[in-house]
Amino acid sequence: MALLSSTGLLYALPALVIYYIASSYLAHRRLQRFAKANDATFPKYVPTKLPLGVDFVWRAISTARNGGDILDDVIGPNYAANGTTFSMPGFFGPAEVYTIDPANIQAVLANKFKDFDLGERRIKQFKPLLGNSIFTADGAFWEHSRALFRPQFSRDQINDLEKTEAAVQALFKALPLVGAERGGAVTVDIMPMLFRFTLDTATGFLFGESVESQMAAATGVSSTTSAATAMAADQSGNDMTFAEAFHEAQAWITTRVRLQGLYWLAPEGTGKKASDYLRRYTDHYVRMALSSAKPTAKEEGYSLLDTLAEQTRDEDELRDQILGLLLAGRDTTATLLSWVLLLLAQHPAVFERLRADVVQDFGEYSDSPSNIDFGTLKSSKYLQFVLRETLRVYNVVPLNLRVAARDTVLPRGGGANGLLPVVVRKGQTVNFSPYLLHRRADVWEAAMEFKPERWEG
Repeated sequence: MALLSSTGLLYALPALVIYYIASSYLAHRRLQRFAKANDATFPKYVPTKLPLGVDFVWRAISTARNGGDILDDVIGPNYAANGTTFSMPGFFGPAEVYTIDPANIQAVLANKFKDFDLGERRIKQFKPLLGNSIFTADGAFWEHSRALFRPQFSRDQINDLEKTEAAVQALFKALPLVGAERGGAVTVDIMPMLFRFTLDTATGFLFGESVESQMAAATGVSSTTSAATAMAADQSGNDMTFAEAFHEAQAWITTRVRLQGLYWLAPEGTGKKASDYLRRYTDHYVRMALSSAKPTAKEEGYSLLDTLAEQTRDEDELRDQILGLLLAGRDTTATLLSWVLLLLAQHPAVFERLRADVVQDFGEYSDSPSNIDFGTLKSSKYLQFVLRETLRVYNVVPLNLRVAARDTVLPRGGGANGLLPVVVRKGQTVNFSPYLLHRRADVWEAAMEFKPERWEG
């Protein structure tokens, strides 16, 4: 039997090699015909020094470890050397497309939206925490999720700023505690406080009550709901705060993303335990929302989860969707706020104009203004200019990607002048960087300058 197996293997290996070569050739010929039919070409191919893109990934890891910036020190120079659209080997995978061409990014995210998916790799990277949510879905389930959320973000709900005000007051109370023991003015790292602020506002909006992580960090006493905390603790009785669990779970997911196709190599450890904790914690609120005692929209404790529970009774889906929104909302908002504060500190003239406009539109803070709502915030023009310009200079999602769901074409990047359409094959990853696009001097006048006034035109 061993002899037969060995003989079979001798025939099988060459057959597999021949099959791979033949299928690759036929696939390339098919793409060539597709390119010709669409008057397109292939993007410029940039080989890496080592196979499978190992040296590029290693350079990125080394840069990060040495305190450098991956965007400015690795990815940016790569575009500067090779143009705005090209392809290069993926990390232990086939060639991937890279682009910072606005026409191509618009095609991926809008004009040819149905030609692209999140891709199986991205979904599996996030799955242990987010399960089946709008942020881990393609196709029909993504459409279902979008339809589920669309009516929930009404202006009435967005106008409810009471929970936000409570979180603002908690933030203000936390600020003097940092470095106060030294006396006098000190440099304060407010980033952790901003993360806690957005975590508190997000959980208040999603769950109906805040986890009050700001207070817990300032006092050392956790004030989270005891029932939810007890439900989230593991069988050994080990416990953590919601904020601690969120931080650990997010760090683990980030590691899985950085490992790209080798995401499964990320050690589970604390990250997996933290993810399980968050899922059990959220289950408590899901079951409350599905109970008979549901508050109405005007009652205290009303949440987005309550409205979603009116649309679906699936506990798993409700938990996963809420966690997806929480993960997406906390860091993006905190990051935007941190950059706004830094840029205003660096540009006092912008700060003075913004403050004057805010006081004119909404009054002094001590006046307890009642006219702050979705509409008035949107109509405060200079405030919107400052936010847009901050997002232009420091985009909260500096890198992103999509995977082609079918053979398709991007509008630019081919030919000697880079203006011909380029082919993207089914299953190929398209990487793009809003951060670097917004720094293109040929797209933006004075691209590196913070100028909110540019949005007036």
